[in-house]
Amino acid sequence: MRILGIDPGYGIVGYGVVEKTGNRIVHVAHGAITTGKEEHFEDRLDYIYSEISKIISTYNPSLVAIESLYFYKNAKTAIYVGEARGVILLAIKHSGIPFVEFTPHQVKQTVTGYGRAEKSQIQKVMKMLLKLYEVPKPDDAADALAVAWCAAVTSSGSGQLGLLNQFNQK
Repeated sequence: MRILGIDPGYGIVGYGVVEKTGNRIVHVAHGAITTGKEEHFEDRLDYIYSEISKIISTYNPSLVAIESLYFYKNAKTAIYVGEARGVILLAIKHSGIPFVEFTPHQVKQTVTGYGRAEKSQIQKVMKMLLKLYEVPKPDDAADALAVAWCAAVTSSGSGQLGLLNQFNQK
């Protein structure tokens, strides 16, 4: 099963792709979609939509996992991230591929065993788990790999989220 993990944002969208075969999870790719602050916001959203669509087409995942929104102190930032997340979800919907969502806490807990892990800890753990030569950068890509890892681990049927049952019923 190939899984695309996405860490949504409007300045940087992280993505990570893993392949799960049996109990083995291997790294396929990771990276980031970046948009410039000088660009009009609607152009940034259009670019994110287009790039997510290309990534889905390139890697052909059987499942997409996306991190859900968490509390933002700045309401404007929360709105912008929510709008970017909306175009990401639209690209996923148009692809016809099922998706699941995980909270940041669920991802951190699954990957590190600690729900309040720092971004640098996520990078180090993903390097170790996926046997990478260096920590995945930017940290948004590491977060996306962690989201994909979380989906891969919970899809075994033994995960507390029962992801496999949700996936098979769609």
